[in-house]
Amino acid sequence: MSVREEYRVITSLTNDTIKSVRALHMRKERDLTGTFLAEGLKFIGEALDQGRAPKMLLVGEDARPHPLLDRAKAETRKAGGDIIIVTHAILEKISRRDNPQTVLGVFEQAYAPLESLNPASAPCWVALEQVRDPGNLGTIIRTADSAGCGGVILIGDCVDPFSVEAVRATMGSVFAVSISKTTREEFLAWRASWPGSVIGTRLDATHGYRDSPVRHPALILMGNEQAGLTDDLAAACDLNVKIPMRGRADSLNLAIATGIMVYAVTDAAYGSDI
Repeated sequence: MSVREEYRVITSLTNDTIKSVRALHMRKERDLTGTFLAEGLKFIGEALDQGRAPKMLLVGEDARPHPLLDRAKAETRKAGGDIIIVTHAILEKISRRDNPQTVLGVFEQAYAPLESLNPASAPCWVALEQVRDPGNLGTIIRTADSAGCGGVILIGDCVDPFSVEAVRATMGSVFAVSISKTTREEFLAWRASWPGSVIGTRLDATHGYRDSPVRHPALILMGNEQAGLTDDLAAACDLNVKIPMRGRADSLNLAIATGIMVYAVTDAAYGSDI
């Protein structure tokens, strides 16, 4: 059986299915459908390893044979998803890149309700207040995964973790890390029962980030890129700490600062491998 007989083939940029996939660059469409776009075999392999098969698998007509691609097709079929062969021009339009990945997947979004989280399952968790930059959020999700954190909690009006830019920055960790979203009021009520340390980061804090003992599981609170952690969330912390600025720069990029905090806390739990 030929490829064109085995799978659906689309060659037109005006096809309704292609239009719907391209529309996933817009938050409104992602919110409406509850889906998002992931690009490349690495991302799709990470999803499959977490038991997440794509609802739709788009494969370039010039995609090279690969065992992971065969697995992706098999898992998509098993889950009742669609497999579509598309042209290079369509891949370019969907990804908005001149050198697009030859395999794309459309996946269902997954948020973990706060009440479903088990703090004791990991030594460190991250909560972000009104983070605005998708690259920062994606990098933080990737860092949380790398450091062995339990999950990332989004407080208030945050950037969409399932935007194409954020997903790209996770390098596949979007499928491995628990992501929750909540209001400030819901978070503060839930935080009251947190069993370990709740640590905020503020430039005006008096304690250094390595100066105080930590009770695990620790919950690290980070503010947004412009204003930092707000007063009411800082007041809800057991301790607020700062990362010293020893040069002319007066602050760190949010993702870098979060990485420093996450590894300081997880090193205390896991021990340093260096």
